[in-house]
Order: sequence, then structure tokens, then C-alpha cells
Amino acid sequence: MRAALVTELAKPPIVRDAPEPVRADGEVLLELLAASINPVDLSVASGGFFAGHPPLPYVAGAEGVGRVLEGERLEPGTLVWTGQHGLGIARDGVMAERAVATESLVVPVPEGADPAIAAALGIAGLAGWLPVAWRAPVRPGETVLVLGATGVVGLVAVQAAKLLGAGRVVAAGRRPDGLARCRELGADATVELRGQEDLPAELAEACGGEGPTLIVDPLWGDPLVAALEAAGPRARIVQLGQSAGATAAIPSAAVRGKELELLGYTNLRVPFDVLAGAYRTLVGHATAGRIHVDVERFSLEQAAEAWRRQAAGTPAKLVVMP
Repeated sequence: MRAALVTELAKPPIVRDAPEPVRADGEVLLELLAASINPVDLSVASGGFFAGHPPLPYVAGAEGVGRVLEGERLEPGTLVWTGQHGLGIARDGVMAERAVATESLVVPVPEGADPAIAAALGIAGLAGWLPVAWRAPVRPGETVLVLGATGVVGLVAVQAAKLLGAGRVVAAGRRPDGLARCRELGADATVELRGQEDLPAELAEACGGEGPTLIVDPLWGDPLVAALEAAGPRARIVQLGQSAGATAAIPSAAVRGKELELLGYTNLRVPFDVLAGAYRTLVGHATAGRIHVDVERFSLEQAAEAWRRQAAGTPAKLVVMP
């Protein structure tokens, strides 16, 4: 079979023939239709991921959508999503024509879903959806501020907050074109993050003057500090990344004085039944046109090109389709 193989650390994968995967007890053999590229894929392949990497060479790809070829409980032909649980991190991944995965950890994809969209809404989609649907559920009518809103995770969070009943959603990010896309998809106001000293005031004004009551933060660093200054009393902050820096000088007075709640979030800590249900709900919304994600599709033979695009930075979700 053909597969995108990481043969050398810090280099894009090479597409070439690879041994057929062999299904073990408790596993399912899949024919892959789509595999999205995530930052974790590049981190593992760089050799810098905290959990290491599989022995070289290995098949890249931490998540994908495919049809069941063989399994113990799932019918052949069933369309499923599989992601994380070691794929492309501790063992061969899914950027190949076929792959194996733990059968109890795959999720049937809702009927009628586009495989590329279903793959795009796995790791990144859940990281945008679950913070406002499960970790700190949106309260009817509240004001939600999404930092890093011009990335895939943030854009999903913007739409999710609106869909789940927020009264006002403010998108903050660095790219003007991305902020325009946020407005198209439901953001009530946008703020460009450009290192301005008056950022707290801009955020508060965009949030209606009283500040946000829920903040989604994949950035950390200075943007979060500004958001905390703008936050309303007893605001909840869901923290899920450090794209703007690994440290933040958070003043104690802001946390104490406003009785703020800082909640950590990672997909890896979500119970599987919650993750599976949320995934099906999210893909269902996308299939019905209520959630949108911008996707660029590449053939398997173009995997290295897609990999380089991901490394350079892109607002779209890149999906390889074997």
C-alpha cells in the first residue's frame, strides 16, 4: 500500500510503498478516505514532542476517517473517525491507504457527512467545541470572547458559542482576513491582536463595555492578560493552548478581585463517551450547515506539500485524501 512515511526527523514525510497493516484482536482495519494534518503531527516528526515518536520509519497522521474493512463488532463499510490514542504518536498513524485502530475507540461518522469535513472536525473541531459545550457550557445570553479566533479551533469556538446560545460573541485574532471570516460566520464584533497597549479597553468595548463572561483561550501570554483585565466579574476562562507564549504574567488582583475561574482543557482528558458524543454532534451540525470549517484537500501523493503548508501556517484545515 502507499503511505506517507516519516523516515527522518524534522523532514516532511515521503510517500512510498509500505507494508500492509495487520489487524490484531480488538482492532479494526480501515480503508482511509481522509486524514487531517495537525500541529501534533509536525511536533512528533520533529523529535521534540514530549512523548517521543514511533520508531523510524513510521506512518504519519494522528486522525482520519475511513471505512471498516474488517472488525469484530463494526460492520464492513461503516464510516468511522479515529484519532489520538497513540496513532502517529506511539505507533503508525493513518496517512495511508489502510490503517488499523483500536475498535472500541473509533466513532461512527453521521450519515451524509463529507469525509474530509469529518476528518477536519476531529482533533481541532473538538478543541473548539468542547470548551464551550462541555468544559464551561455557554449560558444563555452571555458574552463570549474567543482569542485566537482566526485559527481553525477558534473559528469553531466562535460558531459553537453562537449556536449554543451566547448573546454576544467577540472574535480576537491577528489576521484581518480571518476576522472577516469570523464575522461572516456569526461573530458580533472582532478585535485585531496587534500588541496594542489599549487592548484591554478594546476587548471590553467590543464585549459591550462590561467585558466577557466566558473566554476561550488557545493563546496564553499577553493576549490572555489583556482579556483578564477586560473580563467581567466571575468570568470563566477555558485555557487550551500557548500559541502566544508559554508564560503569562497574570496579576493576582484581577483573579481575586473579579473571582475569575481558570479552567484547563485538553482533548486527551475528555472521557471517551463524551468525546464520541460531541464529535457526532459537531459533525452533524457541519453536515446540516450550522458549523463551517475551511478545508483544503490534497492527494496522498501531495502529503509532503501539505505538510510544508502546515509548517508555514495556514488558516485552513489541510486534509490528505488517500
